Amino acid sequence: MRVEPQFLPSTEAVEPIRLLDEAGRLAPGAEAPLDPSRTLEALRFMMFGRAFDARCWSMQRQGRLGTFAPITGQEAAIMGSAMAADPARDWLVPQYRELPALLRHGYPVERVVLYRQGHPAGGFVPPGVRVMPYQVSLAAQLPHAVGIGWGMKLQAQSGVAMVYFGDGASSEGDFHESCNLAGIVDAPVIFLLQNNGWAISTPRSIQTAGSDIASRAPAYGFPGVSVDGNDLMAVYLVTAQAVERARQGGGPTLIEAHTYRMGAHTTADDPSRYVDPETEKGWARRDPILRVQRYLAQLGEWSEDRDAQWRKEIEADVDDAFERASRFPPPRASDLYEHVFDEVTPALARQRRWHLQEAAGGDEETG
Repeated sequence: MRVEPQFLPSTEAVEPIRLLDEAGRLAPGAEAPLDPSRTLEALRFMMFGRAFDARCWSMQRQGRLGTFAPITGQEAAIMGSAMAADPARDWLVPQYRELPALLRHGYPVERVVLYRQGHPAGGFVPPGVRVMPYQVSLAAQLPHAVGIGWGMKLQAQSGVAMVYFGDGASSEGDFHESCNLAGIVDAPVIFLLQNNGWAISTPRSIQTAGSDIASRAPAYGFPGVSVDGNDLMAVYLVTAQAVERARQGGGPTLIEAHTYRMGAHTTADDPSRYVDPETEKGWARRDPILRVQRYLAQLGEWSEDRDAQWRKEIEADVDDAFERASRFPPPRASDLYEHVFDEVTPALARQRRWHLQEAAGGDEETG
């Protein structure tokens, strides 16, 4: 008897969930999951992130800042998800574009400036602030997030770990290993994938033959959802649902936020060499900040005067962030050994003494 194999059908692409269109209009019958005051809160962080991008870009070109990755175009994916997190009990595990989310969670903005300047104080997370440092190594933060989530579960805490990454990271082994373990132990983890269409210059179309990345989640034993990443309301809605599910013991969720990187991958990149200008124009019409502003204008909560006032205030806030960073003392050789462990280990103490003795003759203490 001949047995014919039964092949599973290919997964068809699912239309991403959307509540707000490009004109800022709610879908028929939809209700806004964020009230006007919380929408304004999110918008303020989004606008700050874009203004901070512009300042950093200028300073990097002046040689006063290191390479950085701008967030322009991805603000709704970042803040829609961050608004669903509780700074008092949830952890944020960033990649390198999530500045507004970190600020809302309590990370001081001047530390971000110092990080971009290569100052060791930029990597210090103040006590009580539940964020992990930026992670430049692709997908390396994903196992950390699963460990945090699993640890909170073992300690019977109600917190959730929300980890951010891009479509390029989904092609790394760390992605598979993290999703697999999270599914096995039902870790309270939200995998927030910002699919911005590009892994540096590699388009999403040649990274995977799958219709989308969210459809991978069921193979790991948990749900995946596809959402319009330029829609603040939709991202918040699906993330809030995923967070509540995780708090109730339902385990992880993979959220694929379809967005677009409106510009370079980093300041070391030239997207004009590989991005179609017409594609750029199309996504510019879907600008996430403009979408929220248009929505608020329909409610009488936004105007040209308010826009001008906010831009002025935000520029002053950015100035203040760089000014506070400038007041930090210059780094010392001994700073290399600070904040490595909760308590200095004997081996680290020996290394520190040897290093500083080798550097004796300068202004450093010799330990």
